[in-house]
Amino acid sequence: MRTTRLRLIGALAAVLVAATVPAAQAHDGRPPTLADLAERHGRYFGSATDNPELVDEPYTALLGSEFDQITPGNGMKWYATEPQQGVFDFTKGDEIVALARADHQKVRGHTLVWHSQLPGWLTGREWTATELRAVLKKHIQTEVRHYRGRIYAWDVVNEAFNEDGTYRETVFYKTLGPGYIADALRWAHQADPKARLYLNDYNVEATGPKSDAYYALAKELRAQGVPLHGFGLQTHLALQYGYPATLEDNLRRFARLGLDTALTEVDVRMQLPVTEEKLAQQADWYRDMTEACLAVRRCVGITVWDYTDKYSWIPAFFPGEGAALPWDEELRPKPAYFALREALR
Repeated sequence: MRTTRLRLIGALAAVLVAATVPAAQAHDGRPPTLADLAERHGRYFGSATDNPELVDEPYTALLGSEFDQITPGNGMKWYATEPQQGVFDFTKGDEIVALARADHQKVRGHTLVWHSQLPGWLTGREWTATELRAVLKKHIQTEVRHYRGRIYAWDVVNEAFNEDGTYRETVFYKTLGPGYIADALRWAHQADPKARLYLNDYNVEATGPKSDAYYALAKELRAQGVPLHGFGLQTHLALQYGYPATLEDNLRRFARLGLDTALTEVDVRMQLPVTEEKLAQQADWYRDMTEACLAVRRCVGITVWDYTDKYSWIPAFFPGEGAALPWDEELRPKPAYFALREALR
């Protein structure tokens, strides 16, 4: 195992090499971007974004140039797209899809079925199974049809399991039972047969009870002919909890089921204050997870959960933690960015 010091030296060397790449090897004579480097491996490299950030021109310039895939952080969630029952509003999602199309980026739709960020009309009453099934089907199919042909992949069901591998007691599970997952996938597939359909969750990077539950479910769904195409590993990591050393093995076992995988919401937070040692460890983790994805043919891409600490969700949800992304709050690349470049070479 290379030491952190040697790895940083290697990363810096890679940057110097990038600065001298001939024009023929990059677009418009510039050094290759993360997306360019990932494309050489048949992968995409993306970023999440959110509508309030799009007025920040330096931010959007980098968003449009460095990445070839975009995930809307909030604009396609249920509270935003169906704020009143049967009344749909795709304004926010449309804005991000238009931005992505202008920059020739693919879009991951996020997310159709999730227990969080639901509108009050859905959570504020009791539903019969028949009623909720109709509501769920209409929501999924209306949204997927609206974006048909413009969304590369959908996170159809998000965060369906607890840490111990039991089903999360969501309004959908409690009312409809576990079959809501297969139904959601079937309905999404009917609405856009060409979109890749994913299950997506956090704390599933390593093998363990939660990822085992997804493995068993995916195996069952595939055996039943349910249209499930991929498994999304959010990859929200934290230095204090250790690196998921079985990540590559985990990616391989889902690939053996015939599924694509993707690292869908990547960030690596740390307890503040920031130190050079923590930044070096963070860089190692970004490099290692990228190498794990590249080692598994069906790991199709990596998406950071926004690319800059300026717009990270971490400080608001984990007080005293932050600095989780490859660019700092001034849009300056951190050691993690150079580690990503090194891994993608």
